[in-house]
Amino acid sequence: MTKLWHILGAGAIGSLFASSLHRAGIPTTLLHRAGKGSARTSVISIDKNGVTEELSFPVSYNDEPDAISHLLVCTKAYDVHAALSDVKHRLNGNSSIVILVNGMGYMDSIKSDFPSFQFTVGTTTEGAYRLDAVTARDSKHFCHAGNGTTRLGQSGMKEPPPWFKDWSAIDLPCTWEANIDECLWKKLAVNCAINPLSALHGCKNGELAARPELAKLLKQLCDEIAELSLVAGFGNTSINIHSWVDEVIAGTSDNRSSMLQDILAGRRTENDYISGYFLKLARQFEVATPCNKAVYEGILQLDQHR
Repeated sequence: MTKLWHILGAGAIGSLFASSLHRAGIPTTLLHRAGKGSARTSVISIDKNGVTEELSFPVSYNDEPDAISHLLVCTKAYDVHAALSDVKHRLNGNSSIVILVNGMGYMDSIKSDFPSFQFTVGTTTEGAYRLDAVTARDSKHFCHAGNGTTRLGQSGMKEPPPWFKDWSAIDLPCTWEANIDECLWKKLAVNCAINPLSALHGCKNGELAARPELAKLLKQLCDEIAELSLVAGFGNTSINIHSWVDEVIAGTSDNRSSMLQDILAGRRTENDYISGYFLKLARQFEVATPCNKAVYEGILQLDQHR
């Protein structure tokens, strides 16, 4: 049975999934912060392959009393906890909550502070960005820049829950993963290599391979990621991280990483949940990662000057 999905965090990825759910005939509502306005509808525009699609969505405000049965969270990693707190009164133990954000480490406090809720976590390689991001941060005009795959799962749950039937019908490919932790680590590892280095040097992804001095740094980052991955039990990532990073760079050579987009738009980055989480695990396993530490500290300085 098709359920109503609420979208919390209608940025590039949230809007992409809201539009896809809508096209599949799945009722979809956007959540807005209390006091943001009184509009009851919101229009999202998605550009893909030179064609613009405009879709209108109903709007619900976080402080309203109506229960939320199915929730997709696509905020920044550092906003997930506060965002869930804003709608906690609308959720219960039967609510299906999907968290699709960058990075790792945000779930620790969430599981502690919302112990009665069931969470599905995920990662996506769909490429999307806000058009005119620097000058129009509230714009709902996005570009679907690249096709990918979305992987969802819950630790210890091999079979998907009933609501996943809806997601299998949308035009963004989704899979249910019995070992979601491996998928999250793979995405984190690739992000650790590409995001901070491209953001520090203000370059598109392709330049990381094309410029010899950056290619050297990239290899050093990947070497450290491979070493920690092996010790932490992610052997597949340890073996493949260099080739994975090369593939992503080749496939997104003209793209700007999400971290660089944040820097250019004057937004706080997700540095603490990408390189920061990586370094936390490195300390836990006593693995030296000086190159990853250097790029983390470089982004940290940029964040502190915002």
